Amino acid sequence: MAKLVSKTYGEALFELAIEENKLDEFLEEAELTLRLIRENPDFSTLMNHPRIDMEEKVRVVETVFGGNLSKEITGLMRLIVQKDRYREVEQILGWFIDQVKNEKGIGKAEVVSAAPLTDAQKEQIEKRLLETTSFQQMEMDYRVDESLIGGLQIRIGDRVVDSSISTRLYDLKKELLKIQLAQ
Repeated sequence: MAKLVSKTYGEALFELAIEENKLDEFLEEAELTLRLIRENPDFSTLMNHPRIDMEEKVRVVETVFGGNLSKEITGLMRLIVQKDRYREVEQILGWFIDQVKNEKGIGKAEVVSAAPLTDAQKEQIEKRLLETTSFQQMEMDYRVDESLIGGLQIRIGDRVVDSSISTRLYDLKKELLKIQLAQ
């Protein structure tokens, strides 16, 4: 249900951004709004509180966002509150941000390595990803997970490339167990 809600609201904003030729402006404002919401959990607590009436929540949204964001993004936030969909606000904004980035040819990759990567290694990974995908630009997120033992895990959307030693050992263990069971 939440995916349907986020897609419905996010798609409406995306279509409006294209129609008004404001993709970049709305993207910047959506990212700012999402960051502010995530950095201020008390705001979400307030917006989700059952004892605070809808009109008060709308006034808070207009006060917080009204003078700082476009009327379209402020209007979206007001609509989300009025329709009692604030619980899905992060997914809605996230869906919109992902769509705009996809439209602009910007991919997002999560790279997990067993040890910190050098700048040269990071550059090489990004270059290779740009060569093997349809993206013109990549946003890279690097993390270290020592349990991988060695190698990398790379995730782009729902695609995963796993060349970690821990995964290879797990696969080898499964194969060996099959051999033992077959005897």
